[in-house]
Amino acid sequence: MAGPNLITSLLLLLSLISVAFTATDPNDLAILNQFRKNMENSDLLNWPETGDDPCGPPKWDHVFCSGDRVSQIQVQNLGLKGPLPQNLNQLSELFNIGLQRNQFSGPLPTLKGLSKLKYAFLDYNNFTSIPGDFFVGLDALEVLALDGLELNASTGWTLPIDLSNSVQLQNLTCLSCNLVGPLPEFLGNLTSLTVLELSGNGLSGEIPASFKGLNLQSLRLNNPKGAGLSGGIDVIATMVQLNSAWLHGNQFTGSIPESIGDLVSLKDLNLNGNKLSGVIPDGLANLELDTLNLNNNHFMGPIPTFKAKNVSYESNAFCQDTPGVPCAPEVMALIEFLGGLDYPTTLADDWSGNDPCKGSWLGVSCSNNGKVSVINLPNFKLNGTLSPSVAKLDSLTQIKLQGNNLKGPIPANWTSLKALTVLDLTGNDITPPLPKFVNTVKVVIDGNPLFHGNPSEQGPAPESNSTSTNPSSPTNTSSNGDSKGSKGPNIVSIVAPVTSVAVVALLVIPLSIYYCKKRRTGFQAPSSLVVHPRDPSDSDNTVKIVVASNTNGSTSTLTRSGSASRNSSGIGESHVIEAGNLVISVQVLRNVTKNFAPENELGRGGFGVVYKGELDDGTKIAVKRMEAGVISNKALDEFQSEIAVLSKVRHRHLVSLLGYSVAGNERMLVYEYMPQGALSRHLFHWKTFKLEPLSWTRRLNIALDVARGLEYLHNLAQQSFIHRDLKSSNILLGDDFKAKISDFGLVKLAPNGERSVVTKLAGTFGYLAPEYAVTGKITTKVDVFSFGVVLMELLTGMMALDDDRPEEKQYLAAWFWHIKSNKEKLLAAIDPTLDIKDMKEETFESIATIAELAGHCTAREPSQRPDMGHAVNVLSPLVEKWKPFNDEDDEYSGIDYSLPLNQMVKGWQEAEGKDSGYIDLEDSKGSIPARPTGFADSFTSADGR
Repeated sequence: MAGPNLITSLLLLLSLISVAFTATDPNDLAILNQFRKNMENSDLLNWPETGDDPCGPPKWDHVFCSGDRVSQIQVQNLGLKGPLPQNLNQLSELFNIGLQRNQFSGPLPTLKGLSKLKYAFLDYNNFTSIPGDFFVGLDALEVLALDGLELNASTGWTLPIDLSNSVQLQNLTCLSCNLVGPLPEFLGNLTSLTVLELSGNGLSGEIPASFKGLNLQSLRLNNPKGAGLSGGIDVIATMVQLNSAWLHGNQFTGSIPESIGDLVSLKDLNLNGNKLSGVIPDGLANLELDTLNLNNNHFMGPIPTFKAKNVSYESNAFCQDTPGVPCAPEVMALIEFLGGLDYPTTLADDWSGNDPCKGSWLGVSCSNNGKVSVINLPNFKLNGTLSPSVAKLDSLTQIKLQGNNLKGPIPANWTSLKALTVLDLTGNDITPPLPKFVNTVKVVIDGNPLFHGNPSEQGPAPESNSTSTNPSSPTNTSSNGDSKGSKGPNIVSIVAPVTSVAVVALLVIPLSIYYCKKRRTGFQAPSSLVVHPRDPSDSDNTVKIVVASNTNGSTSTLTRSGSASRNSSGIGESHVIEAGNLVISVQVLRNVTKNFAPENELGRGGFGVVYKGELDDGTKIAVKRMEAGVISNKALDEFQSEIAVLSKVRHRHLVSLLGYSVAGNERMLVYEYMPQGALSRHLFHWKTFKLEPLSWTRRLNIALDVARGLEYLHNLAQQSFIHRDLKSSNILLGDDFKAKISDFGLVKLAPNGERSVVTKLAGTFGYLAPEYAVTGKITTKVDVFSFGVVLMELLTGMMALDDDRPEEKQYLAAWFWHIKSNKEKLLAAIDPTLDIKDMKEETFESIATIAELAGHCTAREPSQRPDMGHAVNVLSPLVEKWKPFNDEDDEYSGIDYSLPLNQMVKGWQEAEGKDSGYIDLEDSKGSIPARPTGFADSFTSADGR
């Protein structure tokens, strides 16, 4: 009889033999067979047709088992096509699945309940959607890759809270997988997470506070679809394990925290293309990074001496060009002042260079001695506190910061400003005590509720002040207990006399009616009149008009009750608009566009929708209405830029801005109507719109019109401007096909002489000058390059960039350069609608001239391109000249030009039946005839031509 040990051994052996020959679980086998059946090219799997035991022996390729259960499927990079079985999650022992880089299609199957799954590589396939319960029960998940999946294409998707239970998750990558919305807070609670890569998605909002101290080593949130993430990056500085951080292309604001120097493991940091500002901290400068990219932000102050191996910092507002060179003391004082305000983007982008008295520093004015004398930033939505650094600006005479959201006390050292006469902090949240200024300083603190109606609680007077200030004296005005909801003064002081009765009379005229009537007659508002957008701090029934004094340039502010609606926008800012442009009420624009009716839509662009409107007298206008979805800081900057530029320039070949509207979320620009639309319609889409192709003569005239418009912008206006986005869709045509340049949202002031200015890349590919595309540096020659491309389009009828053309022709400028000097190739490239067979020799000559000019304008080096004056000189002789009609005597209706002027005109009136619009000479007692209405305006030209 066998002993017990022998029996136990035999039983164990039998069980092992049984396992070895056990067939694969039938349910797992069925799922694998369905997997194979779904594939269009299942032969790539190399699975036996008659096999019924994937777990073997012999085992199926790409399938791994634990006992009789499938534990892994590894089919990466096989090129498989087809949908996956939707019951894939019934492979309950699955712990590793590698499906990446195939062409799997259809919806992703749910992974719900796969509690042993550790690794899921599903990236770079053609899956179309993800089920809502996909992440339920994935408690062991460590790595998840969903990169390159365009999931839920129409709506996008968000990471669900179910993923928060995957507490072992280490790597989460979902590059360009159509995620939308904010970053989930719960990701910050996944303490095992070391790799988080979510680039190329529609994420928005700020980096959650829960990310503080997260043990990430790789963080990629770059290249978003849409505006991207916003807020500060302070939380990044707490991730001490971080090795690589890609944050470029977002809307991050604020400054880089000094504590970023604690990230000693950091080797790769990319912050390109955000709105970060402030001074570069020493902590970052001292990090021994491999790569550091700070391009295209608003960084200020000096350029530090970096320890990074590769560093770039183009297109910022640094005060110097050389690392290690300090800024001027006044510049640093102003930058420190901005630091207290959290570096607002509107100012950080504008305050560049090393001299605030040279160039345009928004809100800063200087005295004749080249010192800062005024800080004037009312209603700029500034947040933060007042900086003691302002006391270093010892030439300051006025500080005007009313209507902001400033908090904290007035720095005591501001009392040392010897030249100060006005300190206006109306309508903020300033806190007591009020420092004791000398009695020559007018301190206004109305609408600061924390003073509780008692601003007289004062600190000690500075030692240098020999006199004390009586809190009740006229030089220190106080709040009367305004509540927070009504901050700001109810009465606006008159600080200069009003000398024009005509301007006062305007107050009783509704602004919208006044504007429309004056515009119809070509009226130009007097240069002393500026109408401001509504100030959110004004009461509902106040219309504000500022009148410039004709003697000393000071301003007066008047208020009067009216029917104007309040601007309740939380987005808009109060901008000072140049004279001659008036605010138009939204209701007027609704009326003239029939409430923005679809049939009045003229076109769509990145800004929004353009509508046709018609005034009571039949005058047509074009209303460009910003869509709510595009109201970003960038769009608002372009909105403001259009108003600022077009209020300074006026030329017959620039589209005229007639007005603008700011109310609530509405942002609208009103232009003269150009009935023939964009040049691009007539060149590339004439068949679609059933238009006649442009003749060669008409194209030459258009080219000359555009050249003259650019010449004015570059050389003849009061200031020199760079358009930056000249293209055929921004050239509009009137009924007579006269061309005008439009869309001035990207215009920049040109630097003096041949110098260039560095700016963020903007414009349209295909028209961009190479030096601008590569370095971000611009001169007027970038517009010359774009003009050269437009000439090529006029010649060929081909778009500047077209992916549907053969590769060598896709980029028009590069291809045209190869054919422009070869007559046969050039003629073959001419727009077929011009019918070269019937062309005269002189037409061929003009074509060759234009081709040559286009080549010169698109030369690689800016210095080799002509200025626009040369282009005008080349084009002018090619355009058909005006010729008089036959001047036979009978054309003059028998008028005797030898008679005195009044008798000659009387005869003319009689011949014309007194229908000429001139006044009767008898009534005028022999005076010179009056001009018909609008006579002067019809001869007005900004450049005198």
